[in-house]
Amino acid sequence: MGDLEIRAAVADDVPAIVEMLADDPLGAQRESPDDLAPYLSALERLSADPNQRLVVAVREGRVVGTLQLTIIPGLSRRGATRSIVEGVRIHADERGSGLGTELIEWAIEESRGQGCQLVQLTSDKTRADAHRFYERLGFTASHTGFKLQL
Repeated sequence: MGDLEIRAAVADDVPAIVEMLADDPLGAQRESPDDLAPYLSALERLSADPNQRLVVAVREGRVVGTLQLTIIPGLSRRGATRSIVEGVRIHADERGSGLGTELIEWAIEESRGQGCQLVQLTSDKTRADAHRFYERLGFTASHTGFKLQL
């Protein structure tokens, strides 16, 4: 497969990102590719925040993956900075190609470069394949996560 570029997402990437976000049973329930306005507004907020990295993986001019990396300074763990990986998606025809591993390894290295001592992520309980993937990369299911819908 062609060379891979991981770069900051731009407005022209939003349709492809939203398509990937919506391309599974969970995403199909919560994403709306028909109205890109809220996604474009979110991209503006993300781009203005120096602690946010929304990236796309591009192969042969086509967006084939995405993730968001958030850098969080904190007091716990002796003032440790941590990162959160969110919204990891790989285009359906790229799954199993190693692209997901490349994206997560990019996020880990970017986190190290930002002085993070911890990389964390959450994954929906129903995503058994994703859990195996993250465990294979060295992540441990060490906590129980909670969410409150507002």
